[in-house]
Amino acid sequence: MSNKYVVVDLETTGNSPKKGDRIIQIAAVVVENDVIMEQFSTLINPEREIPLFIEELTGLSDEMVSQAPTFAEIAPRVLALLDEAYFVAHNVLFDLSFLQEELVEAGYEGFLGPVLDTVEMARFLFPSADGYKLNDLAVQEGLDHDRPHQADSDAYVTAELFIILLKKLQSLPRLTLTQLLKHSHGLKSDISLLLEDLVVEKEQTIDEAPYTLELHRGILLTPLTEPDENIQRPSLDYPEDEADKEQLFQKAFEQFEKRPGQFQMMDAVFRAFSAHRHALIEAGTGVGKSMAYLLPAAILTSQLKETIVISTYTTQLQEQLMKKDLPLLQKMLPYPIKAVLLKGRTHYIDIAKFVHSLKEEDDNYDISLSKMQILIWLMETETGDRDELNLSSGGSLFWEKISHDHNFDQHKSWSPYDFYYRARNAAQSADFVITNHSFLLVDLISENAILPEFGYCILDEGHHFEKAASKYFGHSLDYLQVRMLLSQFGQYEEKAFQYQLDKLLSEKIPELRPDSLHSFEVNQLFNQLVYEVDEFFKTVAILATKKVRKPTGSNRVTYRLSDGESSKEWMAVKACGERMLFVLKDLMDYIEKSVTALQNAMLTANEKVVISGLLAFHKKLQHLCEMLRKIILVQEEEFVTWIEMDVRATQNATTIYTQPISISSSLKEHFFDKKKSVVLTSATLSVKNSFDYIRRELGLDAFDCETERIDSPFDYENQVQLIVQTDLPEVNAVPVDEYVAAISEHIISIAEATKGRMLILFTSYDMLKRTYTLLKESGLLDDYVLIGQGITGGSRTRLTRSFQRFEKAILLGTNSFWEGIDIPGEDLSCLIMVRLPFSAPNEPITDAKSQLIKRNGGNAFSDYSLPEAVIRFKQGFGRLIRSSEDRGLVVVFDKRLYTTTYGKAFLQSIPKVPLKKLDINETLDLIHEWM
Repeated sequence: MSNKYVVVDLETTGNSPKKGDRIIQIAAVVVENDVIMEQFSTLINPEREIPLFIEELTGLSDEMVSQAPTFAEIAPRVLALLDEAYFVAHNVLFDLSFLQEELVEAGYEGFLGPVLDTVEMARFLFPSADGYKLNDLAVQEGLDHDRPHQADSDAYVTAELFIILLKKLQSLPRLTLTQLLKHSHGLKSDISLLLEDLVVEKEQTIDEAPYTLELHRGILLTPLTEPDENIQRPSLDYPEDEADKEQLFQKAFEQFEKRPGQFQMMDAVFRAFSAHRHALIEAGTGVGKSMAYLLPAAILTSQLKETIVISTYTTQLQEQLMKKDLPLLQKMLPYPIKAVLLKGRTHYIDIAKFVHSLKEEDDNYDISLSKMQILIWLMETETGDRDELNLSSGGSLFWEKISHDHNFDQHKSWSPYDFYYRARNAAQSADFVITNHSFLLVDLISENAILPEFGYCILDEGHHFEKAASKYFGHSLDYLQVRMLLSQFGQYEEKAFQYQLDKLLSEKIPELRPDSLHSFEVNQLFNQLVYEVDEFFKTVAILATKKVRKPTGSNRVTYRLSDGESSKEWMAVKACGERMLFVLKDLMDYIEKSVTALQNAMLTANEKVVISGLLAFHKKLQHLCEMLRKIILVQEEEFVTWIEMDVRATQNATTIYTQPISISSSLKEHFFDKKKSVVLTSATLSVKNSFDYIRRELGLDAFDCETERIDSPFDYENQVQLIVQTDLPEVNAVPVDEYVAAISEHIISIAEATKGRMLILFTSYDMLKRTYTLLKESGLLDDYVLIGQGITGGSRTRLTRSFQRFEKAILLGTNSFWEGIDIPGEDLSCLIMVRLPFSAPNEPITDAKSQLIKRNGGNAFSDYSLPEAVIRFKQGFGRLIRSSEDRGLVVVFDKRLYTTTYGKAFLQSIPKVPLKKLDINETLDLIHEWM
């Protein structure tokens, strides 16, 4: 193939050439022999208007392109550049489709050569990248991308990126290139042609695995180093004097900024650990709580020679601890500190399963790309942790097939690369084990403890611990997950576990055939199980739809089963559940008997992988049976059970949940009473300066628990303006559409005054969707980028990144956006809360908790609903100010903040900020003055 690559980028009037969108700028960069040889760029007159949004995005206006050539005039130059070259672009199909349309329109045949997509190349060559947008990759690779969304800048940066990708590809060993080639034929671009050339080149040279890699059974891996366990760790003294603390911090921070609150928290953590008491420590934004608990914990572990467990709710915080905070802590200490990140089995790869999967054919696009990603990743990873990989949703399904299970010992040759057991073993002698709340809870009641014995624990993001525990002690049955599980066994012709098991039985122990089920009978049994599963969820959906009238404007239905439910619809659900359980047991018996018989046969390594997979599948079926019994057949006392479904696809989107109404006694018995000292910390633990609510929810005794509130060092009075709108109707006093129309007018006015940079928090997805639609249809915000959770595609992280990329952006979020997102500086200047974040009273857990509190003589509103809402309000308020330099406005549309007596609870729980009660005109005046 040619050694000439032409990297192209286009700016266009829209996304669809078929609907008349045209090119307004084209840039091409010619790369030969890994060097940029030539550049070409020109504006193009599209002979139609450029939309305002595109003008805002690209900076290109109608006036700028009015005197530019048409595409037909520059087409010969473009074709000359592309002659005998690869066409390269970032998201190549977008640029190629526009180019082809324009070439045909200009009377040419179009480009018929090979194409390469730098997104596809980056996905498998940078398997751990945070994102694959051009800007994300430019930042990762240190490329200067000063004018995003202008074709000449984008094309040049894409060319630089392409050269980096090409060089990485060229540096790969022949073995890896050959393996990549095998899986590249199903990709969207012609990477297979490039790989074929590189394999041929490598065959003509002596190619050995780089000395930094290790070849094991046909796979190249990172050599794993064993930690030095003989390091002497002297006992350290806690720095009581403030000057000594400062001296320690100055070792780690080049520009150390003293934070009194940080030292106050350090003392509180060390005091709790030393006195063997639990502690609740609320540390406001900016206190620096990670270092405030890590240093005293490190000193304590040096004195006691005990492991301390640190548990978080999010993986982002785990990564921050491992990559940022612990290296800083290391600079303060005179010896190496040993910290291990430990997760559940399924986070770790089973390499034997992966190697087996490489032999399987008929992969779809996602699986092919995922295999290529993992082949590269295995040469780079030291942990084998799935969270390092940036997999697509289809890739995540593939991961379930190759993740670790209890039967790894079926293939001993891979034991040196059993990442899960390596992490477990390393944890036994670690100073710190970093994990998450869910894994910590699993370990508490597991018969075979995975974490080392520990008496001291820090729960960061502690306000999530009670909800994480409720989910862990609860159960769920989801239709799609059950069907996905069964697809692993599959029908005979699908060549999944059923086919593989039948083949093994026929080849290894044919004499068993007369006494066991024949393949057509097993197929029948499997089809019967699929039928029963479908019937069961269909019956569950009928129950929910009959009991609940579909809410206006919403497709979600939630139905809580009453205690002792005995309706005929529920009896039908139980009958279906019993039939499903009966067939499940028959399939499990068949698998168990077959695997037992095969375990005495002579099996190859690949056949052992199949047996290992079958055992793991059998265990999952056991778990499914257990869930079925607990949710449907033997409902547990003091548990709440409910159904959630989408009326647009009742069967496919139906889930049954059950959770304990209160988890406090279980947490007290299984966790807090068994540990010497547990420190919970978060920015949001107190309500009106009191810890009573969180302490009650967690089951902590007041006499055995210290509390400490540490205020944020930020100057909120001068950094924040808090406004409540006085001219909006009460949300429940008018129809929803009228309320949405009223708030939409306010949003448009405030957006124009603040120039976007606005986050709007909703408590209802239905209201978010209605507001988004109305804002879009109004046409008054056409020059703003509107991003709506659940409407604009992507995860919370992706939506947040998109919001930060645009100069004028408005982000509408609900639930998860009230906390955990970090948008510092000028990227966020206005936060709107549409309603005070009370949970809906008919939400199953809220309803059940309220009833329990009433039965026990309490007040459901003041004991549960209000404090829960206050903590969410504090989380939402905390999105705005993330540093001492930030300034911004918080606008609340809910007048209850000042018209009700309980509104004071919200105001008394956030930093002291004067509350201004203003109508929209007064608000706009204040914004213009403030901004």
